[in-house]
Amino acid sequence: MTVKVNRHKNHPLLPLISDKEQLESLAEKFGTPLYVYQAERLQENIKRLDSALKQSIENYRICYALKANTNPHIVSTLFQSVPSMGADCSSPGELYIAQKVGIPPDACIYTGNYESSTELETALNSGVHLNLDDITSYKRLKKIGLPKELSFRLNPGFGEGRFPAIVTAGHDAKFGVPREKIIDAYRHPAEDGIKQFGLQCMTGSGNLKFDYFVQLLKTILEIASSIERELSLQFNYISMGGGLGIPYKEEEEPLNVHELFKEISEVFVRYYGNTNSEWPTLIIEPGKYLVADTGFVLSRVVGLKESYKNFVGLDAGMNTLLRPALYNAYHRIYKVGDPLLSPTHTVDVTGGICENTDRLATDRLLPEISEGDLVAIMDAGAYGFVMSNQYNTRPRPAEVLLINGAPKLIRQSESLDDIFRLCNWDRDTEA
Repeated sequence: MTVKVNRHKNHPLLPLISDKEQLESLAEKFGTPLYVYQAERLQENIKRLDSALKQSIENYRICYALKANTNPHIVSTLFQSVPSMGADCSSPGELYIAQKVGIPPDACIYTGNYESSTELETALNSGVHLNLDDITSYKRLKKIGLPKELSFRLNPGFGEGRFPAIVTAGHDAKFGVPREKIIDAYRHPAEDGIKQFGLQCMTGSGNLKFDYFVQLLKTILEIASSIERELSLQFNYISMGGGLGIPYKEEEEPLNVHELFKEISEVFVRYYGNTNSEWPTLIIEPGKYLVADTGFVLSRVVGLKESYKNFVGLDAGMNTLLRPALYNAYHRIYKVGDPLLSPTHTVDVTGGICENTDRLATDRLLPEISEGDLVAIMDAGAYGFVMSNQYNTRPRPAEVLLINGAPKLIRQSESLDDIFRLCNWDRDTEA
């Protein structure tokens, strides 16, 4: 007899994964692999975060990190839920999507790195808050023009992330101005006549440690205060970046964002006094916190193999979801219709890509799975489709947004013709 046990935390999409009839219908209509998102969870996530900030901080802005998921339907759902939402952009393409969705430029912050002159010109002309990665970036910018307001990205000398590869500050990071050089970075634009400034710092992604964010902000504000004293300037805004994590594993607890920003506000009091309205605007740049747990990859089991290890082969692979191969990231995998079945087998879950790194899970305990079953690879709403690729000449999948349970196709699946459309090649016209 198969036994069901409640070994999983209450994942917000668990009821949906239990609905085999609905997900089989989606697979039949749109094919697999398929990215599936839930609009209600998107709305819940951003409203929860906005409420947590609003209860403790008067001047704040959520700038959604577009790099996590740039589908305009996803971005628009978030923006419509909290119209004060801005965007954190890291490329001209992300600026383009923010503009298309209607997010005002003055609600956006642009943080590139090793920016070309063309990229700097695009950002400068867009009217967004311009945040530079290095003093050399400012030297390139000066040849184009000067903004009324400028920010630098601070590297405080330490960082923390869920994996070493997503730590974005510290001595090995390619990002930001070292704290030892940050005063000089601001000195140059101040001497050139720029009067308005911000300060930005992003040290790593996927953090669930409450105390880390508090200690990080203390460091940021300590450095900010030293810059203000040394150069007699006042920051318009302080951005502590993103990095708010989600529970990817059953035993992990979500961040209590209401308590977090209550504590954050107390840190601001120590540096800027009790008058909340006179503080610099606090900007945060969440990505995965808003979108990761709103989506999953729906995939079909296409083969089972008993070799030196046991393998479950899917029609999704590292081309569909790159994070496990790139970071050794953990994504829960549920059997559609029976997500709470007890595990019975240790397997590697792989796709059909011609690479041995094509693993979506390694040595994973899963329940009994048969060829033809549907599985859901969870928490793929962030850094999922945006990192998908056409390796092995495999078209990228469709994306579907469920709105009150009704599916809306928000991106068509690619065809082989789509992959080669820009090659401008025709055998009949080749010499």
